[in-house]
Amino acid sequence: MSIPTEPISCPGGDRDSTHSADVDYLTLLPSLFHLNVGRFYLQLSSEPNRRQVLAVIQNQLKPGVLVFVGVTDPIKPAIETSEQVRDRVLEAAQFIPAEFLGTTDDCGFSPFADDTSTSRETAFAKIRNRVEGTRLAAEALNAKPRSLSSSAT
Repeated sequence: MSIPTEPISCPGGDRDSTHSADVDYLTLLPSLFHLNVGRFYLQLSSEPNRRQVLAVIQNQLKPGVLVFVGVTDPIKPAIETSEQVRDRVLEAAQFIPAEFLGTTDDCGFSPFADDTSTSRETAFAKIRNRVEGTRLAAEALNAKPRSLSSSAT
């Protein structure tokens, strides 16, 4: 039986704080993947060791579980291009089968009501490029695009 909860992991993304980043993502993920759930939402765009994290995900992933990886960083004002997003998805697809891979934003654009650090225009540009970059990657992989229209948070 699956828990009706979908874990969202955002090390360092809580109120633009970094205290949760003190927990090593590479040691957290194996414990997280022991949960009996159908999907995970994982910060990845801002992760300095993306390939190492993806390798842990690959080793821990259970059959049929969806993994939505962060391909845009809401905390940074720079707007990722569609091509950057595509490349991040293609990188993730080397570790996660395309049919179980989706895209999202790292930790959402406003996890707290008082967060105004990212303008509406920037948020929508990042989301637009995430959706387009995911489409480009799906086209390259000959797969169905799986992008959230907005972040899970």
